[in-house]
Amino acid sequence: MWNNSRRGKTRRLPDPLLGAILFLFLVASLPTANSQTAGDAPAPSLPVQHPVITLAEAIHRAEANEPIYAAASAESRASALDRAIARGGLLPSVVYHNQATYTQPTSPAAGSQSSQIFIANNAVHEYASQASINERLGLNQIAGVRRADAASALAAAQLEVARRGLISAVTGLFYGSLAADHKLLVADRARQEADDFTSLTTKREQAREAAHADVVKAQLVAQQRQRDLQDAKLAAEKARLELGVLLFPDPRTPYTLQAADTVPQLISREDVEQAAAKNNPELKSALSTLAVSNADMLSARAAYLPDLGVNFTYGIDAPQFAVNGPDKTRNLGYSASVTLDIPVWDWFSTQHKVKQSGIRRDAAQVALTATQRRLIARLDEAYSEAQAARDQLDSLDASAATAAESLRLTRLRYTNGEATVLEIVDAQSAYVTAENAREDGRVRYETARADLETLTGTL
Repeated sequence: MWNNSRRGKTRRLPDPLLGAILFLFLVASLPTANSQTAGDAPAPSLPVQHPVITLAEAIHRAEANEPIYAAASAESRASALDRAIARGGLLPSVVYHNQATYTQPTSPAAGSQSSQIFIANNAVHEYASQASINERLGLNQIAGVRRADAASALAAAQLEVARRGLISAVTGLFYGSLAADHKLLVADRARQEADDFTSLTTKREQAREAAHADVVKAQLVAQQRQRDLQDAKLAAEKARLELGVLLFPDPRTPYTLQAADTVPQLISREDVEQAAAKNNPELKSALSTLAVSNADMLSARAAYLPDLGVNFTYGIDAPQFAVNGPDKTRNLGYSASVTLDIPVWDWFSTQHKVKQSGIRRDAAQVALTATQRRLIARLDEAYSEAQAARDQLDSLDASAATAAESLRLTRLRYTNGEATVLEIVDAQSAYVTAENAREDGRVRYETARADLETLTGTL
């Protein structure tokens, strides 16, 4: 009855209204279909962005990848830990000792108790649970701390030497790669110039304005420029790979070098000398080596003096592992001891060790003096080299501009029939030589400046 009544009340929608609803549904579904189609289509690929490497970024990457620098860094950190270990040796050490000993008992006689067979042991059952504090005082421990401090300073100086050597190498590779890229552009322009000149001589020959010898000479020059371009590509690729070894896990990774457009100025000689006296790591390394030798000498002489040992023990050493024994005797207790070891005779071993330390200390003193002299000479040489390279940069720029203008004018004269093909060839060679010399001059100055700044610690 209920189902029949519901069917009786159901009303059917008019046909026009039903068609309108279906039309609106189809229209609403169109954007969704379009969006799905667009989503299924592959997105346009974006151009791959090569990493831009500045000199600071190159140095940072090289410090993470260069094995010699990594070894020096590890040695410096390990030496710092040795220093902490040596200082800890001056402080008391605490050991909590636990031991249980069983000794075979003897056969008891009538009316007596059994005892242990080994008379060195205290009882058949013996338990030890003790905290022991030990301290050793002597000149040898103090010398060990001094040596650890000097060794840590030496490792830090060697790390700085490795870091500055790495910076100098990266700087040379960085600007060498930039120069190789610029030389590649120069070689490409020279090749285009040679091809254009070959076309010019061919047209002049066809117009009976030039001899066939001019065409042959132009073709020979164009062929040579093509070979120069191939060599420039090879040199640029080698330079990028050499630098890429220090920058990326895969040295073939493409990258773009970015350097400052302006050439940095050279610092004054007075500033160079002051900074080198304070921050030169080679001088610090020589001083630290001398300090290590002095500490070895002190350690060798310490064998002549006595050592004082102090021990304090607190705990249990009893037949029962308990605070109180069966007869209510208290097992907890303490003991203290002081020992003084006085050296008497060692067959001149200590004397020989002192002499050995003295010999090594004298050699370290000579090395320090030589380092100081070498530093003075290197400072003068590096500053003179950087100053000469900086003074020549403007002249090299002027020569490159003059060579380009000379090539342009010589080509105009040849077009007008006023110059020979040999003059064109000479002008082209002079242009290429001037451009390459300018790039070599920039590398020379940047390398000399980096060498100078590594000596002073300002890079």
